[in-house]
Amino acid sequence: MPCAISGCSAPSTSSVSDSIGPAGAKHVPHTNSAVPAPTDSDRGSGASSLTSSSGAVSVRCAVAAAKARASVPSASVSEDFLRALRARHPGLREALSADAKVTAAYRGERHEFRSRLDAAGQMVRLAWVSDAFLAQALYRAKARLQALGVPLLPRVAHRLAMALAQVSIGDPVVVQPGVYIVHGQVVIDGTVEIGSGTTIAPWVTIGLRAGDYQGATIERNVSIGTGAKVIGAVRVGEGATIGANAVVVDDVPAGATVVGVPARVP
Repeated sequence: MPCAISGCSAPSTSSVSDSIGPAGAKHVPHTNSAVPAPTDSDRGSGASSLTSSSGAVSVRCAVAAAKARASVPSASVSEDFLRALRARHPGLREALSADAKVTAAYRGERHEFRSRLDAAGQMVRLAWVSDAFLAQALYRAKARLQALGVPLLPRVAHRLAMALAQVSIGDPVVVQPGVYIVHGQVVIDGTVEIGSGTTIAPWVTIGLRAGDYQGATIERNVSIGTGAKVIGAVRVGEGATIGANAVVVDDVPAGATVVGVPARVP
């Protein structure tokens, strides 16, 4: 059984070749030194004795791996990163008010609020008529609760956003105030930042490359069309337009329009 921990050796390539006999010969598996071969007295137990020995090796490997992980001082780095990230989130009231104004404006509705009470009423109304705005408000609440260190409730808010609008915005994502999500079915994850004035259409994914947690930077007033994908640590310049179903894997200049797979300036 392969294991990277000292004391758990993996079989060599020579052991594989040795176990292959001439044509018609009975196959005799190579015996690894970490797993003792059954003796004559063990013949009755057969595969069960080999399985129990393999299980013992697995347990030793798991214990050694756990000890190795425990010796890595990564917790403080993670906490510092999360603390700095949460400090970049805008205030809840400021963000919700700006989101409500831009959402109402795009919907052709009154978007100038007369008072805080009027603004609160408009937010409740928009959350009732727009599943995307409701999910956005839940994301804002989740980010604020995480910044305050409140347990459990951020997960509840995240699950509600996914269940009610199919909008999943990951914990490391920073969305500046005044972003308009047209409808649901949106996935954003990784260390992504989205600037004010950005419009995100349905079925958009802003995600990661495998093995790299650094996501995209979307500058101000960017328009992302239906079904578009923005993958990896790319930068989309201010005022750029990403066409429907485009797949962005490289930086997009400010003011440019990109289409196609991969996305290019036409």
